[in-house]
Amino acid sequence: MADTVVPGPVDSSACIREAVCIHTRKIFDSCKEKDCIEDLRVYPTTASQPYIDAALSVRAKSAELLYADVNVEAITFNNGYYTVDITYYYRITGETSPGGNTVTGLAIFTKRVMLCGGVGTVKAFSSDPMAIAGEADGLPIATVEAVDPIALHLKLVDTAQCVCPPDQAQPDIPPYIISRFGDTLVVNDPAKRLYVTLGQFTIVRLERDTQLLIPAYDYCIPDKECPGGSCQDDPCTIFSHISFPMDEFFPQNC
Repeated sequence: MADTVVPGPVDSSACIREAVCIHTRKIFDSCKEKDCIEDLRVYPTTASQPYIDAALSVRAKSAELLYADVNVEAITFNNGYYTVDITYYYRITGETSPGGNTVTGLAIFTKRVMLCGGVGTVKAFSSDPMAIAGEADGLPIATVEAVDPIALHLKLVDTAQCVCPPDQAQPDIPPYIISRFGDTLVVNDPAKRLYVTLGQFTIVRLERDTQLLIPAYDYCIPDKECPGGSCQDDPCTIFSHISFPMDEFFPQNC
């Protein structure tokens, strides 16, 4: 059909069928952040600590963002503005020298941003058990998008001789974070400590449920068949439908 409208840019001749009211989240405010987090303490696993104590240095291999805990609070005397407190939990992996032993540990980073989230006095409730209850308290919903950080540097220090960055109280690590390591974590003062420097990219948004009136062209109906999944297709036939990965052999320039 020549007059079929598909998602994407449309020209002025496209016919709008009707105006429809949809329920969605409207972004009230957002920000992007590029954090260079220096000297973040790493709490190694019990199995990793002996390798760290015997090492002369530790090379950073990777950093993985395990979880980000997000909390929103209204700012007193500044109507419509909110603080978003984010706690990042990282799995840090390094390699000792000498020995070449792999060590892992947990690093925790907390930051706060302030955004405008509008004023909401309506308490919204839903029969959907999976619905987020943030609006029931009149608070906007904070969404945090983050990629795995870049492990820039790992520093090995002797606890007895170094002037270490001031530590906070013993961290309250959620059980589901500890379970990701499969081992207990060393949170006291061992003979040697690890400090990591990370590069983190983040986007933070404050959203509220709202109703918007938008133009509608038609129902969105898929125009292609679902590939694969046929019991009659043998593995080689399925493989023949896969495009050759040229980019894997000839990567693009920076």
